[in-house]
Amino acid sequence: MLDPAHSAQPLTAADVRPPCLATIEAVAVGDRVDVICRGELDIGAEWLQPQLRAVLARSATGVDLDLEGVGFCDCAGLNVLLDLRREALDQGKTVTVRSCGPAFARLLDLTGAGELFKAEGTASPGAPARSDLPEVSDPLPGDLESRVDVDEELRLEVAQLRRAMRTRPAIDVARGILMASFGLSSEDAWTVLVSASQNTNTKLHHLAEDLMGAVHGAPVAEDVRQQMAVAVAKVRATPPTPSDDAAGLESPDTPPAA
Repeated sequence: MLDPAHSAQPLTAADVRPPCLATIEAVAVGDRVDVICRGELDIGAEWLQPQLRAVLARSATGVDLDLEGVGFCDCAGLNVLLDLRREALDQGKTVTVRSCGPAFARLLDLTGAGELFKAEGTASPGAPARSDLPEVSDPLPGDLESRVDVDEELRLEVAQLRRAMRTRPAIDVARGILMASFGLSSEDAWTVLVSASQNTNTKLHHLAEDLMGAVHGAPVAEDVRQQMAVAVAKVRATPPTPSDDAAGLESPDTPPAA
């Protein structure tokens, strides 16, 4: 039996990452390793990556995950497991979800990631058992193509989520700058940012960084200044809607910044 791997790490002044709220325990079973995870898999789950990679390296054919004890998991936690799966594929190994609770099963269902973690000839993790389904020993060519498509789409989604996590803070700060400078609501400030971004062909997070720099005296391109002035005038001329009066709360339908 392998020693339990605990994820709790003390924060230091040089490392301000959120603490991990989950622990893992690894048990060797033949040529594979069972990994039992308990707690919550969120952005702090990146603490688990070195331990999971070490467990994968000690296995001959891969890792089976027992996630019954995971009470919460978001996309950041799922990313950690997707990274582990990608590394396993590079080593000619596999990562499967042997069992999971309803929270993780729901996430797999929403993202379509269940197909990526299932063992050959078994149902997707969290899927209800179907005794009337025949066993399939070898996947059909169409099934393989479908799994490749799902994998590629999920890789793209993960990349987009990671980019959004990196750029969102700057965009939120820029929106706050517009709200304070022009007395705009949160929704109107968002509209100004998007409009100026589209009309100047500038990526939204680059525009946000320019605005943050302007606070410290850095110049803003003339075309950007003009388009922002036009956008501010336009939102001010637009009659307020009920959502504009919601004390600066962002509309729940506002799409995530890219």
